[in-house]
This record gives sequence, structure tokens and C-alpha cells, in this order.
Amino acid sequence: MKSKVAILRVSSDSILEDIDRLVELGGLTDALTAGRGTILKDNISWHFPFPAANTTPWQLEGTVQALQRRGFDELVCVQNKTVVTNAFKGEDLNHYVPIFQQYGIPVLYNFKPEDMRWIHYQPKARMRVLNRIYPEGIYIPDYFVGRNIIHLPTVKCHIYTTTTGAMKNAFGGLLNTKRHYTHSWIHETLVDLLAIQKEIHPGIFAIMDGTTAGNGPGPRTMFPVVKNVMLASADQVAIDAVAARLMGFDPMSLEYIRLAHEDRLGVGDPRDIEIVGDTDAAAERWGFTVGDNGASRVGDIMWFGPLKPIQNIFFRTPLVNVFIAGSEVYHDFYRGPARDRHTFEQWCANTPWGQLFLRYAQMGPMGASAATGDTPSAVNVGTH
Repeated sequence: MKSKVAILRVSSDSILEDIDRLVELGGLTDALTAGRGTILKDNISWHFPFPAANTTPWQLEGTVQALQRRGFDELVCVQNKTVVTNAFKGEDLNHYVPIFQQYGIPVLYNFKPEDMRWIHYQPKARMRVLNRIYPEGIYIPDYFVGRNIIHLPTVKCHIYTTTTGAMKNAFGGLLNTKRHYTHSWIHETLVDLLAIQKEIHPGIFAIMDGTTAGNGPGPRTMFPVVKNVMLASADQVAIDAVAARLMGFDPMSLEYIRLAHEDRLGVGDPRDIEIVGDTDAAAERWGFTVGDNGASRVGDIMWFGPLKPIQNIFFRTPLVNVFIAGSEVYHDFYRGPARDRHTFEQWCANTPWGQLFLRYAQMGPMGASAATGDTPSAVNVGTH
């Protein structure tokens, strides 16, 4: 049985209309269950704005418009935090907050007890690793059960999974702040999480932004490349497979895609994926590579290298705070100001998507006022 992935070449001048066409081609209405609430799960890999790292404001706004136009009005965004990412700062600096306000989208936080509780969940599917990683039981947010979910990832590389997309986007929502326990078994973890999603969500859909894609050691320290494409699909495995192939990787060589395909949670073999939309765009191969950065070299030793057998000493004791502090210093106080701020500013100044990002900074959602056709000037967009 084939799965369908929609891909379109998109333009900053018509992006909201492009997204509406994209989700229609991808089968959004058929993928979701009417009459159920729908979670918007954006992707904040770094609270600072950086091209390809985070859900883009036009991706979020276009998705909201497309859902509301099709009668899915009970929309709620759910945010999570990581040990190195601040959800409040991320939704502010990436200009999501005015979109939530414009379209009346409430925001809940899975780390706030007043918003949702973490409940014990016993999956029906066979778990590859989660029951061993969490012998005390698997816990998920109660709010996720019975609601549709829309994942909003970007097309980018990842230092531990080679690529990251729709499947990885469930990581922050469904696992609590102890999810670093899973890093040594990250591929199997993503497969387990997809199996759980299929049990608790009546509908799942992904809208992936490749307007600017992330080459190199993602999900934060990347080399952004303008690619002008977006993808959509109800099959989380298939959309990740198509994105991986675009980046230049063999999807079935990526363990999380291959295992999910073998478990029949989706289709990872490109031969069994139907491409709709701008089919010629899916034939591109970008030749991306991953590489390492300072943080990943430490992780390679601890999670995958010689210290793996004793990792609990470092990551399940107060010693973990040393690594958390080290990652924060590396990303927010070294990479950010010393290297990545310049990359971000060049993207804003020299690409149509950077100019659109500045437009969101200055004028808010595009649905809030008529387009003027003016070119936005450089402004303080909360850069690091």
C-alpha cells in the first residue's frame, strides 16, 4: 500500500495560499477526525531565531488558516521545554505569539501542572525500548489523548539521527524533561513514540517547512540553504523519508525510518510513496552532510561511545547539571553571539524568507492587515 506525500515549490509572495494548496494535496481533511480538538505542535529546536531550526511563522499561520478554513476551529498549541530551550522565549522571538493572538489560539505547556497532567500509559503496541528505559512506567500528557495533532517540523539534519522531522517532533511533547535518558536508543525511541501516537491521536498530520533547509550538525548549529519547498503528509514515516531523500540520504539507511517501516507504522521505502504536487521537486538531491559540533562530540562519547555503559552516573544524578550548563554555554553564549548571529542576520538581509521573517517582526501575522508591498527594513528581532 502506498502512502502519499505532497511537495510544492513555494514563494514568499504567496506562501499562505501555497500552504493551503499543500495541505489539500496532502489530504489534511481526511487525516483528521472532525469534532475533536487539534493540537498544534510546533518545533522550537533553539529559542533564538535561526533559519531551519524552528517552525517558521508563515508555516504556523498558514496551517492555522488552512485548519480553520476546513472547520477545525478547536485549536490549541502545546509547548514543551528542554533542558537547554526556553519555550516562552522561543515562541516570542520566533514571532508565534502575535499569530496566537490574531487567530485566538490558546497555548498550553506540558510542563505546567495546571495545563495538563502526566499519566501512566500502557501501550498496546510492543515497545522496543521505552519500557526498559522507564521501568517505573511510561508517562504521557493526559491532554494529548483523544485529540488530533499537527506536527510542524522543518527540513534539517540532526547530529544523532542524521535527519529530523515529523517523527522526532513528538519527542518533546510526549516525553517529559527526562527524555535525555533515551538518547542512546534514540531511533527505537522515535518508533515507540509513533506507535503511541497512533493509539492516542484520532488523526495525525505533518506540515514540514523546507523554505530554508538546515545542512550540517543540526538541529541548531547548521548552515542554512534556501530550497523553497514545503511538504505535507498524514504518514509521518513517509514525509521524513521524502525529506531525507531530498537532503541526499537513503531513507531506509536511517534506522528510525527503517524500523518504523518494518513495524508498519508508515512507509519509509521511496518506491512505495506517491508524490503529489510538484513532483519534479522531489527528484532533487541536495548533498547535505551532518558532521559534528562541540556539543555532539561530548554526546558521542557519553551516549554512543566508551562511556555508554556508565552513562547513568552522568545523566541520572546531579552530575547531569554540568552537561546542561555546558550545552547552554556552548549554544547561547558561544555559538550564538560568536558565529550564528551573523548567519541569521545575513539570511534576513539577503533572502526572501529572511525578509518575510522581518515582516512578521514588524507587522505581525499576514492575515492581520493587507500586504503593503513594502520591503521590511532590518529591525531588532530578538537575535542572540
